[in-house]
Amino acid sequence: MAPAGIQAERILALWHVTLAVCTAVFVAVLLALVVAIRRASRRDKEGREPDRRHEPRLRRGVVAATVVSVILLCGLIAADFLTDHALSRLPMADPLRVEMVGHQWWWETRYAADGDRPAFVTANQLRLPVGRPVLVTLKSSDVIHTFWVPNLHGKRDMIPGRDAAILLRADRAGDYRGQCAEFCGAEHALMAFSVSALPQPDYAAWVQRERQDARPPEDATLRRGMGIFLGNACAQCHTIRGTPASGTLGPDLTHVASRPLLAAGTIANTPENLARWIAAPGSMKPATTMPPTGLPPEEMQALVRYLGSLQ
Repeated sequence: MAPAGIQAERILALWHVTLAVCTAVFVAVLLALVVAIRRASRRDKEGREPDRRHEPRLRRGVVAATVVSVILLCGLIAADFLTDHALSRLPMADPLRVEMVGHQWWWETRYAADGDRPAFVTANQLRLPVGRPVLVTLKSSDVIHTFWVPNLHGKRDMIPGRDAAILLRADRAGDYRGQCAEFCGAEHALMAFSVSALPQPDYAAWVQRERQDARPPEDATLRRGMGIFLGNACAQCHTIRGTPASGTLGPDLTHVASRPLLAAGTIANTPENLARWIAAPGSMKPATTMPPTGLPPEEMQALVRYLGSLQ
């Protein structure tokens, strides 16, 4: 209901038309029902039999109502068609290309290489430059998911083995919420991602930071935390570019500290929540495939400090 792009504005206009027509029909049906109940009640009190002389007039009324209903339905179909036609003809020259992969239950976002600048991968977030069209290629690694950013566009299904695509354009800077809109398992409701539309200079600066490898640890505590990460199962599931960790089962953590949310939009990215998530992810997201980590407090503190340094 708060569009930030021209596609969402078109869809909102269609929603207003549909709401107006359906409300009018609903009110008309209720009025007809009230009139019928009052007439029947009055007739029952007076003990009169139904007057058959009014049947032709009632029949004409039913026919007229049916014709009006058909006209209204055809009008809604036409409005839907025109909206879809307008969305397909929007100017989308030179789009930014991004690929998003749905997993149970998180999002992998892949930004393509640009000349000699390397590609990079992030998770549970989508960053867009304001005013530039973005072509998002959609894939699923397991079951059917649905990509949906209500402030920017409608829904698009992600079917395993079949690529889909959706064109977006954010015309207003801001932070928005994306969500899986197709039931995909126990933690479907906790499969969200953050969307930020940034002015072009801010977007370019963000991309430049994301393309870089993780910063080497600067003190003994951070070095210990990196050693704990690499020496445990963390490195088998997650990637931190610039280190030997290259797992692909879970999100890329190269710049995890810069993300606003953890666990696909489940909790805020704070040191306390990060420690709780590492220690017992099932307490926050019961069906998550991430196993609990039984680290002593000192090792947990070092690991959280290290991950918190990955800006």
